[in-house]
This record gives sequence, structure tokens and C-alpha cells, in this order.
Amino acid sequence: MQAVRVQGISLQGTGADLVSVEARFESRDTGPTEVSISGLPDPVIRESRGRWMCALKESRLALRPGHLFLNLVPSARRKSGGSLDLAMALAAAAASGHLDAKWLEGTLFLGELGIDGRLHSVPGGLAAAAAARDGGLSRVMAPPATAREAAWLPEIEAHAASSLGQVVQIISGVAGKTEAIVPREMSHSTSIEVPSLDEVRGQELAKRALQIAAAGGHGLLLVGPPGAGKSMLARRLPGLLPTPTVEERIEITRVLSAAGTWPGGLARARPFRAPHHTTSYAGLVGGGSTPAPGEITLAHRGVLFLDELPEFRREALEALRQPLETGQITISRASGRLDLPARFQLVAAMNPCPCGYLGHGRVTCHCTEAAVARYRRRISGPLLDRIDLRLEIRPPEFDELLGRSYPRGKGSAEDPQDAGRVPTPSHAASVIAAASARERSFKRQGPTPNCGLSAAQLDRFVVLDSKSLQLLEGVAQRTALSARGLQSLRRVARTLADLDGTAAVTVEHLAQAVGLRGALEAQTVPSL
Repeated sequence: MQAVRVQGISLQGTGADLVSVEARFESRDTGPTEVSISGLPDPVIRESRGRWMCALKESRLALRPGHLFLNLVPSARRKSGGSLDLAMALAAAAASGHLDAKWLEGTLFLGELGIDGRLHSVPGGLAAAAAARDGGLSRVMAPPATAREAAWLPEIEAHAASSLGQVVQIISGVAGKTEAIVPREMSHSTSIEVPSLDEVRGQELAKRALQIAAAGGHGLLLVGPPGAGKSMLARRLPGLLPTPTVEERIEITRVLSAAGTWPGGLARARPFRAPHHTTSYAGLVGGGSTPAPGEITLAHRGVLFLDELPEFRREALEALRQPLETGQITISRASGRLDLPARFQLVAAMNPCPCGYLGHGRVTCHCTEAAVARYRRRISGPLLDRIDLRLEIRPPEFDELLGRSYPRGKGSAEDPQDAGRVPTPSHAASVIAAASARERSFKRQGPTPNCGLSAAQLDRFVVLDSKSLQLLEGVAQRTALSARGLQSLRRVARTLADLDGTAAVTVEHLAQAVGLRGALEAQTVPSL
């Protein structure tokens, strides 16, 4: 009998590889039904033959005595997971003469089969739809939850079936013409609550830094003692970022789905990931014997928060350098290479010294200068160079914790020393300011945020006058400022100008950028 081909998928990282299941059946008069599977199947696929053979029997499609050969193409790439159950079962049924092979053309089948013939949902519906589109297929048939996810790709028709028997009825026409699923937003996801900057007492400069980070996409490092509010501030950055576009929502959803955490529609919010500092190398950047996405990929198009930055494994931190530059991580293994998306915004926090109280003001630090320097050297210079904003913060004052506030530019009448204290704008005002700055930058340079401006773009959009050049030269002479650090200052200055609504970058903007990069500069121990 001629070989039958059915299209399925195997998940690879956040994407899916199209797999052709080739089936050939040689019948016998008597004896058992033998099944041979080739094409580098993993143990889950090898064990699946018992499941789908029971499912075929329950659906009155039992195989006759003989030998069934299944080959997974391309044979040189390892396949994994239960997504191929449905495709293998249909290929077996068609090869043994139960189904017409023409019914299976032009459709991608995916789903895990139970021994009773029911279909169970599998991760990666959106990735499967993309693989089907790229492979020239027009239809995806899958369990209901997986099909609803695949339906979000407009080029693909997604059809749902709850059992193997229902799949057969649909493809054979017994069930009549079935309508493709129309994707709908989940009713409970119309509003998203995000932490507000208004909940943070004091820390005006840190709030300003968050606004700058949101406006230009810059990385941010907060250095301060315990209780200063570093984690609280970091968790407020997603609320200042723009609502993701439809394309970005598809990217985010594709990553979440491949990780088995589909949000029930297109993701509406940017991810915020905060892995513990004991996270392994593979857990942070991805990898493993079967390469899987790590935290930096799960934070794609969102925020990655690394608290207690020096406590992370050095090799894991050094691996962040490539994705911070390129927006993706490449994992190479003997079996092949896997490119994973990792375009995240980094926010990190750390103590100023091993005990945490250097420069606290009210708690004495007993760390030696050598111990402080050793602690800070856990973070390499090349990694620091890729963080545009580096800020030292102190614990808020007593009156700030109690919520004392003053009109802009004025202090309290009772305490003349409070004169000139200027509170930061509200959360809503910060969101508007960051959005306006981003809009100015996009009108000027396209979709590239200021943090990603190339050297040629900086020469075009950040023209420095003689005073600015003189300032940069002085900074370069006083510190170990690298070429990357020099470009970083210009990018931040461009964002500050956008926040001020000015086309030109002035020496004042550049001076502010220098001040926002002071913490841990040149791996020295600053006087706090």
C-alpha cells in the first residue's frame, strides 16, 4: 500500500517544527499488530502507540493484524511531546484503509489522545498555527482549548474536536460543514490592574528614573540598602510601559503557550518575571538536554527583574550580554541550534555592600572597603556597560513615609528647610509623559526605541554642541568610560530631551544622563 502522509508538529522552544507522519501498513492473516516508529521520537512519542491504538479501537478504527511503519520527517531532528498523537493515529487509520488519505490533506492535526479516544489540549497552539501557515497549510484541527488559541492567527482556519471520532466525522463530511472558530477576548480580561507609582513614598529620583526607563526602553540598576523600596519600584515599571501592540501580544502569547501557560486569549499585559537568585543557568537563559526557554524568554516584550543581582551565578549573568544587545538567545547543542526570543527590559537591584547598610545614615556598616569592592566585582564591567541607568537610592525619610506632600516648588510654612522640595508627578502623569516621549521618538526614528539607537542613528538624532562635547570629554577622562558607555549617555540624553519635548539634546540633558549613570561606575566604591 502506498504511504500516507499526515501533518503534525513538534514544539521547539517557543516555536514549532512541521512534522510529516508517514505511515505504511502491511497486513497479515493472523497474529498481533506490530508498530515501528522511526525518526528520532522521544520516550513520550514511543509510549504513545498504546494510547492511540486504544483510541482507534474505541473509535471503531482498530488496526488489523499486520505491521504498521511510522516515520517522522524530518528524521534527523528529535521530536518530543504528545502533540503528534492525533496525527499518528489518523495516519495509521488511513494506511490501514479506514480513512481516505485525501481527507487529511491541507490540514495540521495536533492533540494528545486518551485511551478512550478523547482529545486532550496541548501547549503551542499559536506556534502550530504559525508552522502551518509557513508550511502552506490552511487549516488546523485540535482540541477545543488548543484550537481557540490557534484561531488568533488570521491566516489559519482553526477547527475544534473533542475526540478522535469527532475528528473523523468532520474530515469525512459526516458532521456536515463546520465553521472555523472566531477568536474572542476573554470577558474577564477587559481590565488589568497594575501597581501604581503613587503607592511609593518618597524616592522622587528613582521614580524619575523609572519614567526615563519607560520612555526610552533603558535598563535600570537600583543600588540601595534593605527597605529602601528597590523591589517595590521595579514592580511599578510595567505600569508605565505602553500597551503591547497586536503583533507583540501574539509574540507574548506564543511564548506563554509554548511554556504551557496560555492566558486564554491573546496576552493583554507585558510579562514581569522575577526569578530568584538561586535560579540555574538553564533556568535563567534557557537550555537543558532538551533545550527549553528560560526566564529571559518568558520575559520577552516585558520586564525581567533580577533582585540581589550579585548573588546570581556569574556565568548566568554573563550570558545576558548577547540578548541585551540582540533581543534573542542562541542555544547550540550537538542536535542543533535553537534561537529563542529574548527582547526584555532589564531592571536589577542590589545592596551597596555585603551587609547592605553602606551609606544608610542610621545603621552602621561594618564592611571593609576591600569587602565592598569584592562584592561589587561580582558584576562584570561589560554587563554594567549594557545598563544605561544606574542609581543609588536611600531609605525614605520619616515624613515621606507618613505621606507628607507639598505643592510643586513650595515647602511647608512651618519648616523653611522644606522649601524647594518638588514632588514627582502622579502615576497617571508619568504614564502620559512616557507615552508622549515614545511617540516623539517613533515619529523621528521609526519603531526603534532610544535604547536601541545605532551609532549612525545617534550621529543623526543626537547632535552635540561644543559644551556637550566638552562635558563628555571630561567624563571620559575622569572615569573608565567605554565606547559603549559613551553611546549609552547619548541615548539617555535623547530620552531626556524627548521627555522635555525638545528636538535638540542640550548639555543639561547630557549632564543629567551622566548623573543617572553614577552608581558602580568603573567598579569603584562611591562615597554614599
